[in-house]
Amino acid sequence: MQIENNKEEVPFSYYENLFRGADPKEITGRLPGTAWDGKCFSVTLMGISYTISHPEVEILPSGGPLPIQTFLLRYLLEGKDLPFLGNWKTFREMPWGELYIKPYTGRVLTRAAFTFGTRVDSFRKAAEKMGATPVPQGDAGYEFFLIGDYRIRLLVWAGDEEFPPSAQVLYSDNFEEGFAPEDRVVAGDILISAVKANM
Repeated sequence: MQIENNKEEVPFSYYENLFRGADPKEITGRLPGTAWDGKCFSVTLMGISYTISHPEVEILPSGGPLPIQTFLLRYLLEGKDLPFLGNWKTFREMPWGELYIKPYTGRVLTRAAFTFGTRVDSFRKAAEKMGATPVPQGDAGYEFFLIGDYRIRLLVWAGDEEFPPSAQVLYSDNFEEGFAPEDRVVAGDILISAVKANM
């Protein structure tokens, strides 16, 4: 494959090569909720079912953004099956959150604020269309299942003459040990893109 987009294609190629050498028994032992039929893994991400063939990598449905495909491979290679214990954390409150907060704020919080805080009714309709659960936080807030038992709450506040729109993302407590900080950033990004696609 000729590399045209280093930011997305290089990481995907790296994890694609690692995945070819992975042991399906190790993956299903670590992620017992992940189905394996002897040729493909089946994973549901943001309500969409994906199949990932092994050892030659083909991800269906095809044509999805490379960051999503890379996220799926990283989940199979490194993910943990951890229960949600009922607590919620901001990105900053989790390990390494402070170090990554600046890129996270721009890529996730600011993007969510100006994508949804200016169109709160459209955000509500999109979240409900996706089967998200409303929560009593923000001007509009919804809880989404990302993957497995990992959940994300997206809260938005509409702007007015004095204040710009704002947003907050809360992660279920199992994210703290279940995902690396860069994957938490991507998870927020995937959530925003999925909601935006349903608006």
